[in-house]
Parts: sequence; structure tokens; C-alpha cells
Amino acid sequence: MRQHLRTTIATAVSAALVGGLILASGGGAVAAPAGTPGDFNGDGYRDLAIAAPLGKAGGKANAGYVAVVYGTKNGLDKSKRAIISQATEGIPGTPENGDHFGDRLTTGDLDGDGYTDLVVGVHSERIGSTDSSGVLTVVWGGPKGLKSGVDLASPLPEYRNALGWSVAAGDFDGDGRTDLAAVNNSMPTLNIFKGPVSRSGKAAGRTNIDTDNETGVSADQIFAGNVNGDGAADLLVMGQRSSGDNYPTSGFLYKGGKTGLKKAGRVAGGYEAAMADVDKDGFGDIITGNFMEKSADEPNGGPGGAITVTYGSAAGLSTRTPVRITQDTAKVPGTAAKGDRFGWSLSAGDTDGDGYADVAIGAIGEATGSLRATGTVTVLRGSRGGLTGTGAKSFTQNTDKVPGASEAHDQFGTAVRLMDSDRNGRAELVVGAFAENDGAGSVWLFKSDKSGVTATGSTSFGAAQVGGAAGLSYFGDVLAG
Repeated sequence: MRQHLRTTIATAVSAALVGGLILASGGGAVAAPAGTPGDFNGDGYRDLAIAAPLGKAGGKANAGYVAVVYGTKNGLDKSKRAIISQATEGIPGTPENGDHFGDRLTTGDLDGDGYTDLVVGVHSERIGSTDSSGVLTVVWGGPKGLKSGVDLASPLPEYRNALGWSVAAGDFDGDGRTDLAAVNNSMPTLNIFKGPVSRSGKAAGRTNIDTDNETGVSADQIFAGNVNGDGAADLLVMGQRSSGDNYPTSGFLYKGGKTGLKKAGRVAGGYEAAMADVDKDGFGDIITGNFMEKSADEPNGGPGGAITVTYGSAAGLSTRTPVRITQDTAKVPGTAAKGDRFGWSLSAGDTDGDGYADVAIGAIGEATGSLRATGTVTVLRGSRGGLTGTGAKSFTQNTDKVPGASEAHDQFGTAVRLMDSDRNGRAELVVGAFAENDGAGSVWLFKSDKSGVTATGSTSFGAAQVGGAAGLSYFGDVLAG
């Protein structure tokens, strides 16, 4: 069984902590006034979902939950929040030890009512008394936010095998309806559930792609975006491929279109990705992150990790040579060191309103002095020439005006999210650190001004401050919205 290395490492850390410490019918719902992506309650402001996959829910350890913080004209407001778990009224399922509800998240308007919905891939959920596992839970957005949900009921694949190991939403056939892609762990099967999804959990259809057979790349992680600027979303598949005695990580882009997803070309492999227009040419660019050291199995790794930018064009992938960036690249803050894990997390958004997408990069293994794995987040700027170190910024808990203090193994930068929650045209930075306070976890909110992300006015909060269960939870492990 091919196992996703990032998840393997996260699980090992968890064990250590425990031990040592758009047009479719909306079922009669009134359409949201704005239809803003990531807006669960339709008020025109983007909202944030924060996973706590090891959190206690319904009295069960590691059952998991998701905290939702809503956006306002002043940005994300933790006083406007909700907790979603299998113990929440209106949410299907029953909390069980080890369900890890929330450790796979994506968002999209699955029923076409104008409100963004939250999709939770509960890949550890056991199906009855069988050996199968995996549930896709859709939590419906509405005028009062996320209140109720349904498990995707049909058409489901014959074999689940951790269905929901990775999830992504997008209009892959360009028909104006949001589709849902989901991966089965340990199987090279990519499931595409055609939208809309009804309130009873029925998708309009399902197709599957054997990515291993088609491209030689196993479908371990998937990411949706648009590369060629047309009306259909594209899908990036990342995993391993066979190459002699090695299994190097690799990526493969599938282009969306009227007949569905079709093979488009190979890109740099890794474990994280984002798609955005960093050079403002009208086409989406693919940023892949590989936090591993460079080796035969990790050809796109680097000294302390690396990211690779593959540029887009009207034809899809550009003929322009991909650009590899490490902490040793000119003007990128810091110095590359073994174990930094630069590229562990990625997110893209325009932080200064200049029209170029910028990229936030987490390096959870970065040390602060003699303190190991305190973590750091670097924001690289988009420009006419592409992603650049010029004007880059870096943040840790020791940065002036950032709350808290760097401590060994906090792993600041576990998750990053660039999002405009106050609708001022500039994306703010959200940072998660799942290991903060012995695995309780915490989240930081950074504002943005004309110069981009700033530490001035930054705040932080933990699970208890938004109504979540205290203690080991990995709060901030995954961010979506």
C-alpha cells in the first residue's frame, strides 16, 4: 500500500505527543445574495473552517471536529463561530474514537443554491462491521451558516478503502455545476461525483479514473484550480510513480472540459499544491511543495524542502521552464537547512491588491536558534516575471508583534491560508500550528496592507476560544474557506 508520507509523519508526531506528552436547483432554498466563494452564510464575506481532527467530540477522543469562524467587514471574527462534528445536531454520523472528522476538507457550492458548502472527507469512518471505510459528508451553507449536512449516499464506488483520503471541488465539465473529486487511499482510483448533490445525498452521476493506469501516478492527493483560463476547472493529481527500483513523487494535470477530465501533462511532484496566477497573464500557475530532501524518490525536494512553479498558458501547461525555489534562492528569507520542511503547506492569494497572486509557504521544521521545529511561514510575491523572492516576508512566533513565542516542536505553519475575509481586495494570512501547546493547536490571523501581510494587529486563538474542546486536538491542522 502506498502511503502518503506527509500523513505518515503527522501521525508519528501525534503518537509522540500522546505518549509524551451554480445553476442547479437548491431544493427550494433562497439564493445567497453574493455567491462569494468560501462564503458559508451568504453575507458576502469569506469564512474559515479550521480542523481539529484529534479533538474530542461526543465524549470520544480523536473523533474530530471543525470550527467555523465567519468573516465580517472587520475580517474574521471569532465571536461569530460554530463547532461542527458528528455530535452536532443535523450532522450525520456518530462520534467514534479515531474517526478524525475534519482532517480532509474542501469547499464548494454542491447544490447550486449560491451558498458555499463544506465537504468533510471522513476517510477513517468504518462502514458498519465491514473492513471498508470512508464517508463524504456535505455540510450545507445557508443564511444562518453551516447548520446541517448529509453523507454522500449514491452513486458510491463498490470499494470504499478510505474514500475521502483527499477531496477537491470544482466545475470539471464546465456545465456551471460544482463537482466533487475524491480519492480512495491505497487504490489508484479517482472518483468524480457530478454535481449537483441533492439534499438526500445523491450526486447527478459518478465516473472514475484509474490514474495509475493512465499516467503511472497514484492518486494520493488532489487539488482543483484553473490553468488555461477557460470555464472548466482542472485537477492536479499528486502521488508516486514506478521508475525502476524507485517510486518518485510526481504530479499530473488533468484538464477539465465538456467531456470531463482529460490528461494534460506531468508536473513536479510533492505533497502540497496551489493554483493561482502569479504573473498576471490570465492563466493559472501550479505551485507544488515538496518538503523532503532531494533524492531519487524525491527529485523535486531540496535542501530543507522546495517549491516548484509550473506556469500556465492558453494551451494548459506552458512550455516555459518550471522554476524551483528553496530558502537558498536569491532574496528568499532564511537559509536552507536539512529538516526545515519548506513547502509543507501552501496557499495563494493577492496580499497587496496589485493583481498578482502571492504564495504563503509553511516550513514546520525550521529552527529558531537551538529550538527545533518551531516553524516559519514565508510569503513570496507574484510579479510580471513570476513568483519572486523580491519583497518576500517571513513570520515566526518570535516576529515582533506576533502573539506567542517560538517553542520547540510548535510547527508553526502546519497549515496556511491566504483569504480576503473583509472584502478589501487584499488577502489576509491565516496560520495554523497543530503542535502548539502539546498538540492542542492554535491559529494566527495576520492582516494585510498595501505592502502585503503585516504582523501589526495580528492575533491568535486556540480551540477553547471558539467553543471547541480543549486538550489534544491538532486545532489548525487543516484550513479551508
